[in-house]
Amino acid sequence: MQKTTTRKQPQRKPKPELKWQTGAYERFADFNFILPYPFLLLCRLMGVKPLEVLTDFMDNLSCGSWNREGRDTAKEHLINYFIAHGYGQEHYTEANIRQIFKEMDAVGMLFPRESNGKMVDRYAKWRDKHQTWWFKKWFRKTRRQHL
Repeated sequence: MQKTTTRKQPQRKPKPELKWQTGAYERFADFNFILPYPFLLLCRLMGVKPLEVLTDFMDNLSCGSWNREGRDTAKEHLINYFIAHGYGQEHYTEANIRQIFKEMDAVGMLFPRESNGKMVDRYAKWRDKHQTWWFKKWFRKTRRQHL
């Protein structure tokens, strides 16, 4: 009897929710870049992995529902950082950008912490639909210039 080998199929990425979620805006992205040496040294001195710092940065800036406790101050600093860099200000006013972050944070606060898996699944489905609606609302704002 001859053994048959099974090759691992490359995992397929989920289909994008919105048609523009490709290339630089692909949700399931693999990045390969050089970490600035001082950043790497700082992470090593502090005993924190660079991936952890970058993941925390993204989680806090996105105002997600994951690991929210005790992060309000860091979130506010990151929002100020985002605004200080001028990100999006060719499309929105600073007040609009702050409102965008408030709305993102409100969705994250609705996570059903003390619920069963069924409620978490329902929340996740609602959140995904709401975020798509929310994105389209802000993308279509009159001050928004089409890219």
